[in-house]
Amino acid sequence: MSRRYRRLFDTVLSRLDAERVHRVAVGALRVVSRVPGVAPVAWRKTIRHDPDTGVEVFGLRFPGRLGLAAGFDKNAVGVDALAALGFAFVEVGTVTGRAQPGNPRPRLHRLMRDRAIVNRMGFNNDGAAVVAARLARRRRRRRALPVVVGVNIGKTKAVPEDEAVADYEASTRMLAPYADYLVVNVSSPNTPGLRDLQAVAQLRPLVTAVRAQADAVSSRRVPLLVKIAPDLSDDDVLAVADLAVEVGLDGIIATNTTISRDGLSSSPEEVDAAGAGGVSGAPLAKRSLEVLLLLSRHLDAVVDEASAADPDATRRPVLISAGGIETAEDAYERLRAGATLVQAYTAFVYGGPSWPSRVQHRLDSMIMNARRSM
Repeated sequence: MSRRYRRLFDTVLSRLDAERVHRVAVGALRVVSRVPGVAPVAWRKTIRHDPDTGVEVFGLRFPGRLGLAAGFDKNAVGVDALAALGFAFVEVGTVTGRAQPGNPRPRLHRLMRDRAIVNRMGFNNDGAAVVAARLARRRRRRRALPVVVGVNIGKTKAVPEDEAVADYEASTRMLAPYADYLVVNVSSPNTPGLRDLQAVAQLRPLVTAVRAQADAVSSRRVPLLVKIAPDLSDDDVLAVADLAVEVGLDGIIATNTTISRDGLSSSPEEVDAAGAGGVSGAPLAKRSLEVLLLLSRHLDAVVDEASAADPDATRRPVLISAGGIETAEDAYERLRAGATLVQAYTAFVYGGPSWPSRVQHRLDSMIMNARRSM
């Protein structure tokens, strides 16, 4: 965290309602994204665009390994400004089939001692039709940056659980044509019944249906990923990994926020005041890394076994690690543990607008130094 931002955060921002600060920040990013020339100039400075530090992932070129996780720019209003700050890719959403206001306020709280956030936003967003139109307009703009944009989709709260697949299909039809990659979010703790869809019996028909809809509305193959919770048992994590290989998912994002309150440094009174919801940030780091290692080792074994029989039969799903990444060292540890890309959100909130470029540049240097020493 820069000294100037730390001073601002400690003396002003931390005393204001967290959602109000977030809304102002997103509004400012929206304005910057619309000012001709500003984002492209900044983007050329904050991203190295070095072929040695970028990576090709499911047919897309990522200029760096660090991206912004879903949840910050829910409605795709600040993509170019966020990229200009130093994020190599931006995942927007979560977007639902229908617009919805989300859960009652207050619904976003900071746990300062833990460098964490508790949120129970409830997928507040403008809805798939509006976000799709916004992404379409952005794609037509000459000044739009060539940044990778993922779209994270979830279930509309008002839709019954037995109609969840149809709801995801509706979102896919509208959004897939404008998504560089698509993420099925079944792991937020803030939509009743959503996490039940992580069970393989429910997840298989869901991702199969989304895959079919994406193929039907797009002339290219849109990469499809699933985002899982850290609160799954190890056996359930492995079951998702096996399903990903079975149905040909392009990747897994591990992990979403946690409902656990174990190991927090904040006082019980602070934790109780924050209320229900998912915890993100530093407390998530240990379990997120555990899940990543579990997935990586299992997928390597599964793919190696399948390849022995037929080298062309199986592709290893890409792993994107999220949860508790605060420094370039944290990010590099995730890459060494099997991730191809990493995402952050809470550290960006605590670290300020210069945080993405600082971490991205340091991570780039670590990658290049490791390659030189090989």
